[in-house]
Amino acid sequence: MKSKEIIENKRFIGRVYEKKQLAEIMANQTEARLIIVYGRRRVGKTELLEQVFRKRNILKFEGIEGGSVQRQQEAVLTDLAKYAEEPLLSKIVPDHWLDIFEVINKYISVGEWTLYFEELQWLANYQDDFISELKSAWDNFFKNNPKLIIILCGSSPSFMVERVLKSKALYNRSQYEIPLKPLSLNETREFLKDKSLSEVMDAYLLLGGMPEYLKRAQQDSSVLLSIAKQSFVPGGFFAHEYERIFTSSLANNLHYQKIVEFLGEHRFATRIEIQKYLHIETGGTLSKLLFDLEESGLINSYTPFDTDENSKQVRYVISDAYLQFFYKFIKPKLKAIDAGDFIENPLGAIEMAALEKWKGFAFERFCRANHRLIAKILGFEAVKYKYGAYFNRAINSEVPGFQIDLIFARDDKVYTVCEIKYLQTSVSKKVVGEFEKKLELLKPNKNISIHRVLITANGAEDSLINAHYFDRILVLEDFFR
Repeated sequence: MKSKEIIENKRFIGRVYEKKQLAEIMANQTEARLIIVYGRRRVGKTELLEQVFRKRNILKFEGIEGGSVQRQQEAVLTDLAKYAEEPLLSKIVPDHWLDIFEVINKYISVGEWTLYFEELQWLANYQDDFISELKSAWDNFFKNNPKLIIILCGSSPSFMVERVLKSKALYNRSQYEIPLKPLSLNETREFLKDKSLSEVMDAYLLLGGMPEYLKRAQQDSSVLLSIAKQSFVPGGFFAHEYERIFTSSLANNLHYQKIVEFLGEHRFATRIEIQKYLHIETGGTLSKLLFDLEESGLINSYTPFDTDENSKQVRYVISDAYLQFFYKFIKPKLKAIDAGDFIENPLGAIEMAALEKWKGFAFERFCRANHRLIAKILGFEAVKYKYGAYFNRAINSEVPGFQIDLIFARDDKVYTVCEIKYLQTSVSKKVVGEFEKKLELLKPNKNISIHRVLITANGAEDSLINAHYFDRILVLEDFFR
């Protein structure tokens, strides 16, 4: 029986925590193990798993996009026939997945084996039969090989959570869960080691920590030029990547894409606004759609820091960096891109003033998502806190709507209030007046101390620094230390 051959990737970086988890699962193994890995398309699941398990005997079977159950089963048997060098295996006509599992078991019942199912949502055709029959296979024979590891990997997080992790079929069967997230900012810096901190942050804001995207962001003299060349020319990778995301992450339901498109046209939207746009009744259907999109890492929700998650003020935003960039800058120009209007000058497709403004909003989202890092930089990570934006709707001309970008309500009776400015220049002293107005509208309790923090890319002008208004000023370098 041949094993899948995997070449060592000597440039593989990061994933320290996940590699440690997987190493511990393999160490001193005395019973069969089941590992469930999931995460957004392009997040690096396959590379992580193949690099960690490459020294073991691996049988890998991958789902086919849009294939029927019969087509998936035929593909698995065809691959098995190649591994076993027995062509007749591809001629088997199974009635159930269990028939296939029984055939596979004949080859892996003894010895150190890794049985790896990739793109599980396609293999299972978004149904329960694969998992329920795997449960029977596990109970009756797979678990009898103490050196066997079975990996279930999928790029539809909502399917993996709802239909696999929450399935009673696999409950408590030596199960390990690894939700794989994008690379961190410092891992991105390691990935783009030849780029400046400013370019690394720009890449992170525009593309997120997706390894496949970051590879493409370093092919030219600047990150922005690399992205432009692959976004604004016919056949550019980023021009149509959004279609692949929906295909792999979610079942075929147009409401998912409609919600993300609606959010792409707005900085944020409430549940009621989304419901009206879709023309569907609020309730279970909408809740399921929003849950699936959040599980898939495409959107998230936030409320004022002083309200609970069920507040009517909850706002939904696109959390995926690439999709934010796509809907703002690529989608409006798709016809011109396909016509080749920007072949000679891809950067000309981007209005730089609009890009800088957009990066400002993206940096706000980055700061909220990395609140633990900010708390650590500021030295209060050991203090329990609630965090979030603070905002209200306009009541009248005298009480305008406003937003504080990020606020920490700490248990030590301190509010750390953050003003976030992602500018190419130093922040001027006029920010003080803007900040004071927000504090007046915030109206904190008299027993609460205010800790003023400015978070910016390129520091502050001397006049602002010398005013000693802000207790701390964080700059780009602070996030990379």
